[in-house]
Amino acid sequence: MNFVHWWRSGDAVTQTAALVLLLMSVASWVIMLWKTRLLSRASADLARSLAAFWQAPDWPQAHAAVAAFDRESLVLPLVVAADMARARPEIRTGGTALQEPALAHATRLLRGALNTGTARLQYGQVVLATVGATAPFVGLLGTVWGIYHALAAMAGAGQISVERLAGPVGEALIMTAAGLAVAIPAVLGYNVLGRTVGRLEGELEGFAHDLRELCASAPEA
Repeated sequence: MNFVHWWRSGDAVTQTAALVLLLMSVASWVIMLWKTRLLSRASADLARSLAAFWQAPDWPQAHAAVAAFDRESLVLPLVVAADMARARPEIRTGGTALQEPALAHATRLLRGALNTGTARLQYGQVVLATVGATAPFVGLLGTVWGIYHALAAMAGAGQISVERLAGPVGEALIMTAAGLAVAIPAVLGYNVLGRTVGRLEGELEGFAHDLRELCASAPEA
């Protein structure tokens, strides 16, 4: 079947559905390729960064060692937050100087740094989930509208037969196949990448917990 003929025979609804599917496909593949590279680098850097941190003799050297390995900036914000937490600055409220509890201060700073890292890891997952869930329905809409469009045209011409109906219906069904072709890779990418994201998030949360304990046990500044 000639694509140009199929495109010209469709109306605005069919063409819009096809363009939406094309945009969904491009967006999902770009995100999957980008995230594959991101998570591959993050997996390698996370192991090296954690090892470098625990092998460092002091905080300044630990900060420098992590900065050298952490290309995706997932571990370094936690180290910076922990270093800030160790300072335990005063918090002034209503003109009265109040000392925030050390553990609460460390928890607040580390939570913010952890949320930043996990948000970077999760970026794009919503798009993949949305494409996987909606692309089949967009394709189905194009198919239903294409069949309706073909039947209306034949009814107007006063000639309806199986032979004349087979071609337009077959062309309309291509939209359903296109919707599935867009959705299946997005769902697979979401699941595969999601497993890696979950593993990295667990390692970051464990490291944040260890840093929190270090800050809590550190001597008062």
